[in-house]
Amino acid sequence: MAKVGIFYGSTEGTTERIVTMIQEKLGGEDVAELLNVDSASAEDFDAYPCIILASSTWEIGELQEDWETFIDELDDADLDGKKIAYVGTGDADGYPDTFLDALGLIHERIADRSCTFVGKWPTEGYNFEDSKGLADDNSFLGLAIDEDNEADLSEERIDKWLKIIRPEFELENEEANA
Repeated sequence: MAKVGIFYGSTEGTTERIVTMIQEKLGGEDVAELLNVDSASAEDFDAYPCIILASSTWEIGELQEDWETFIDELDDADLDGKKIAYVGTGDADGYPDTFLDALGLIHERIADRSCTFVGKWPTEGYNFEDSKGLADDNSFLGLAIDEDNEADLSEERIDKWLKIIRPEFELENEEANA
């Protein structure tokens, strides 16, 4: 069974494309399994010691629609001892005041749980004004992808981020595609 569960919601396919690329670069289905939150449940978290939560931010700082429905499942998910990383997709130019807010909304639901959060990502190089997805003044809670304005940087950012989380997820020997 896969070691990493990638839980995502995707309305227009952007987040799904990004998490599929992450899955491939982690070593494919043997290492990481994709779980669309539109059909996932709290029990699905049980199978994975390492979890990636991926969402786009919709409208003005809202959760993606499948995440909006799924978020309550996080209350019942057993996250004790698990390692959690985030991936956010958004449009920094169109929504500079709410870029990656979905990451912060998801994080608020599980911030006080006994799990370990990994994979913070630097804010340097992004043009935005505010975000609930910030871990601190210099970092997002997780990987920040802006396919609307900086699609040419996505693969490079994914590769660099995977170098950060691979050791945290204890996947050092599984660098098949990175």
